[in-house]
Amino acid sequence: MTSTPRQSSRLAPEIAARLKRSADGLLPAIAQQHDTGEVLMLGWMDDEALHRTLTTGRCTYWSRSRQEYWVKGDTSGHFQHVKSVALDCDADTVLVKVDQVGAACHTGARTCFDADVLLKDGADSGPSAADQ
Repeated sequence: MTSTPRQSSRLAPEIAARLKRSADGLLPAIAQQHDTGEVLMLGWMDDEALHRTLTTGRCTYWSRSRQEYWVKGDTSGHFQHVKSVALDCDADTVLVKVDQVGAACHTGARTCFDADVLLKDGADSGPSAADQ
């Protein structure tokens, strides 16, 4: 099981009180290109990562594998400049609209969601192979 650091966060209490976090204290954070609507990636944020994202204008995520915070672009140069941040209706997911500089995916692709397309636009609406 992964865990987040046991440190206090500077996230505004009125925001923190609304969040519905997973058992390990995290929220999924969807990064979307602000001007095209392109979905770029999914990362994870705890309260401190969300606070840093809101106050620095750069996306900060919690790495579940490395157990540390990371700011998108600090090592790759592929920055995410924050344009807006919104909670979904259940307050359990964050949508961060960004201006993506370079690739969003760790593989070097523009987006994490273009390599393994399971259904294309305009595809037959009949049963899929998975349903048969």
